[in-house]
Amino acid sequence: MGRSRRTIPEELLLLALDPTTGTTAQPQSLDLGLAGAQLVELALAGRIAPDGDRIAVVAPRPTGDPTLDSALELLRRRGAPVRAVHWIGGPRLGLRQTYLSHLERCGMVHAVPGQMCGVLPTTRYQATDTAISREIRSRLDSAIRTGVPPDPRTAALAALAHAVGLGKHLYPGNEGRSSRSRLRDLIRHDPMGGLVAHAVMDVQNGAVAQPRRSPAPAGRPAAGPRPAPEPARGVPMQPRHGSMARVVAH
Repeated sequence: MGRSRRTIPEELLLLALDPTTGTTAQPQSLDLGLAGAQLVELALAGRIAPDGDRIAVVAPRPTGDPTLDSALELLRRRGAPVRAVHWIGGPRLGLRQTYLSHLERCGMVHAVPGQMCGVLPTTRYQATDTAISREIRSRLDSAIRTGVPPDPRTAALAALAHAVGLGKHLYPGNEGRSSRSRLRDLIRHDPMGGLVAHAVMDVQNGAVAQPRRSPAPAGRPAAGPRPAPEPARGVPMQPRHGSMARVVAH
């Protein structure tokens, strides 16, 4: 994967970054969104594919992006397709900081040290080139305004932006209501983006749907309720939001 193209996690983070305060909107749900955005990016790169509500590795070769390759290797180690909600709801401590640091190394943001309450050290991030953020936003605006089906990357970005609650950040107030509604509707234009976005929302709502069971054969009594399947080791069904050192999360 060439690095001339920004990845969806990078674009989602740039969309969430407030140009005035240097903080990220919807920080807790954004962590889930970044994990989901990695899945979409890996799918677009042909490394994974949806298998019902699960994610299967179809080509384990590296992409060349260290952060994506780390996620790909974790998926490969599972040995079997993993449910999207279990993957997204797993611990992702430091993922947002990883991408902020990456954007800083790429020169797209710069870190501004500060203090919270005059004591706790914090770091805010300011965009160094607002044209990049404007270009990303322009793609969303165009898809919303024209109604023309967007390309898969823009459709997936829109789906994730809606899933993590960025709609009210990008299109605030009553005047932005119709734009928020259209942003939500863009979710249907990319199957993988839609799968991941719904998984992000399910994790936030604590609603993890159980897989359907086939009906019992004729003449055989139906099996009693089965215990809910446990997620893979180290992947809880509920998100764990840890505080992130040196980053203000508002």
